[in-house]
Amino acid sequence: MMAEQLHRATNINGVVPVIPIPFQDDESIDENSLRRCVEFVCNRQMAALCLPAYASEFYKLSEAEREQVIGIAIEAAQQRIPVIAQANHGSSQVAATLARRYEAMGADVISFAIPRQFGTSDADLLRYCGTIADAVSIPVLIQDFAPGKATIDAGFIEQMHRQHPNFLYAKLEEPLILDKLVRIQDKVGGKVGILEGWGGYYMLEAIPAGIVGIMPGVPYCDLLDRVYRARKAGDDERAYDLFAALLPMMNFTLQDFELFLQVEKRLLIRRGIFSTANVRPLTMTPSPAVLAHVEFLINQMMRVLEREGVALGV
Repeated sequence: MMAEQLHRATNINGVVPVIPIPFQDDESIDENSLRRCVEFVCNRQMAALCLPAYASEFYKLSEAEREQVIGIAIEAAQQRIPVIAQANHGSSQVAATLARRYEAMGADVISFAIPRQFGTSDADLLRYCGTIADAVSIPVLIQDFAPGKATIDAGFIEQMHRQHPNFLYAKLEEPLILDKLVRIQDKVGGKVGILEGWGGYYMLEAIPAGIVGIMPGVPYCDLLDRVYRARKAGDDERAYDLFAALLPMMNFTLQDFELFLQVEKRLLIRRGIFSTANVRPLTMTPSPAVLAHVEFLINQMMRVLEREGVALGV
């Protein structure tokens, strides 16, 4: 790996949007819209970008399509910001194979989500995560998305980093996260950077506890970046006031993940980035009442963007 690539990958701090995948009416990938989306994120100097993750509908993509979108993102980013390639699979060996392939393609960081379909011990999870981390030489990010279940804690993170030093980031997204962040900070300090997921919903309490960034969607990542920077700089009133303007959208969309996808793509159309709002089935079909409220929320978001003087498109 080039020294510059390693430097980019080990100094991530800020907003890391997860790139949604645009689909044509025939459900094929809309490469032009995807390139515009990557360009949008790079032009706004986000800390990095990530795909194909949950917000990329990775679970609806074939293996070839996952490689396709990673290749497009790496090419379009042109090394301006780190590209985090997510290698998700229930088998650690398959995930490790994907990780090696993505590293060879030029990814800066390998991410993967812990499979949470069935109960597992920490020892099992350490073996799973370690197999993937050992497959690559670049930094690794572990995502633990497990609504309603216990997630990895300070002891696991410390042991994983000690055994696999390229494990440098973890993405956590759960309520009441503050005490866990304090435990992690006490245990590992800055050795493993913690990124807060769930759309940045818990960022205000998480930033003073030492997180290195948030991983939201794309459509208003530039506004979330302003919140993040203000809170990090101690401009708490500015952070609070702008975050409060974003909360109605966040509260509504995070009630259902497929609804989140539906709204994200509609907002990306309004910002001139996506051509369609197609979400691959199986997905939820918003009712007329839901769509009416979505339109209300999008209109309010457009008003906030205008008030903030934020350019709409790429």
